[in-house]
Amino acid sequence: MSGEAILEVRHLGKTFGKNEVLTDIDFSVRTGDVTCIIGASGSGKSTLLRCINLLETPTSGEILYHGENILNRHQSNVAPYRAKVGMVFQNFNLFNNMTVLENCMVGMIKVLKKGRKAARETALFYLDKVGMAPYINAKPRQISGGQKQRVAIARALAMEPEVLLFDEPTSALDPQMVGEVLSVMRTLAQEGLTMLVVTHEMAFARDVSSSVVYMAGGVICEEGAPEEIFVNPKQQSTKEFLARFRQQ
Repeated sequence: MSGEAILEVRHLGKTFGKNEVLTDIDFSVRTGDVTCIIGASGSGKSTLLRCINLLETPTSGEILYHGENILNRHQSNVAPYRAKVGMVFQNFNLFNNMTVLENCMVGMIKVLKKGRKAARETALFYLDKVGMAPYINAKPRQISGGQKQRVAIARALAMEPEVLLFDEPTSALDPQMVGEVLSVMRTLAQEGLTMLVVTHEMAFARDVSSSVVYMAGGVICEEGAPEEIFVNPKQQSTKEFLARFRQQ
C-alpha cells in the first residue's frame, strides 16, 4: 500500500493565451507510487509535468508538496524543490561540453553544495546503477541516445529525489534503445522509487504502474489501477484510445 501523499495537484489549470491546455486537474502521488499518465499527443500530459516541475506556471489551482503550496514559492527558491522533485526529459538535456561524470556531478555541487569528492562518489554510484560506469569520461556526442537517457536518469537520481518525473523518456529513442531505458525504469520501480511517468509505452504502464491516469483534451478522463484501466475501462474515450494501441 502506498504511503503518505508527497504531491497533491488540486484544480490545476493552464492556459496559453486563449488556449486552455489543462482544466481542473486533480490527483495525488504517494510514496512508492508509480503513476503512468497516458493519452494521445496534445492531451496536456507534458504540460502537466512541466507545471509540477515549475517549468510552466499554472494559471489556476495548487500544487502541494508535503502540504505546502509550492506555487507560493519565489522563483529564486525553486532549485531545492526541483532537487526533490526531479525530472527526466525527452531530449536528455545534458551539457554537451561536460563529460558523463561531470554532467552527474554539477547539480550536486551547485544545488546541494556537495564537495567534489562526495559528488563524484555519488555520481559514480548512480552511473554504475544504470550501466554507464564505463562511459564516465565520454562526452554526450560520443554515446547513443539510450545511453544519454540513462545518464540523464543517473543525474536525476544523484540528487536523491523523493519523486522522479519522466516526460516521455523513450520518445526520442530508436526502437532498439527503448528497452534499455525501460529496463532501468522497471528496476527503479521495483526498488520503490516514487515515479510519475508520461509515456506511450502501454506495456510498461500496464505492467509496472500502481495507478494509471488517462488524459484527453486537457482533462483527466479516467484514473485507476492498471488492471482496471487496461482490462475494464469505464469511459468510451479510454476504450477507443486503448483499442488504437492494441491495433498497432
